[in-house]
Amino acid sequence: MTDHLKNRLLRPETLTALFISVIAIGFLVPTSKLRSISALLPAAMLIGLIVLGVVLLVIDQHKASRGETAAAMTKAPKRVAGAFLLILGYALATDFVGFYVSTAITIPLVAFAFGYRNPLGLAIATVIVVGTTWMIFDFGMSQDFPSGRLWGR
Repeated sequence: MTDHLKNRLLRPETLTALFISVIAIGFLVPTSKLRSISALLPAAMLIGLIVLGVVLLVIDQHKASRGETAAAMTKAPKRVAGAFLLILGYALATDFVGFYVSTAITIPLVAFAFGYRNPLGLAIATVIVVGTTWMIFDFGMSQDFPSGRLWGR
């Protein structure tokens, strides 16, 4: 492998695009074992991630072919690391306290980590996301989200 090609593959956006696509493909496989109604949302979101990953890869490789230098992945790595830790905490909290409680807490925390500080806006966004999710899936489609081990269901 030539040094030029190796450098092109190690660009931050290229690595991110490859990582997103591979992980999304990995998570897409188990959705085939779910009921079709249950698999619809995760499969659609994962396919969307794959498409966005491929688009990011093509755009970044096009920039690399023109000789543009790779931009820094983030200007605030601590903020991004904190947001990823919040997402990991969200996944664990969903298992223990349930989807709705975890989501209601995580949405404003992640937005706050990325610099959005308006309390009213945070509250409105949280109510919209949690309320819409409940209306569509729980109320409209009779799909139960995890209630968490803490509540015993």
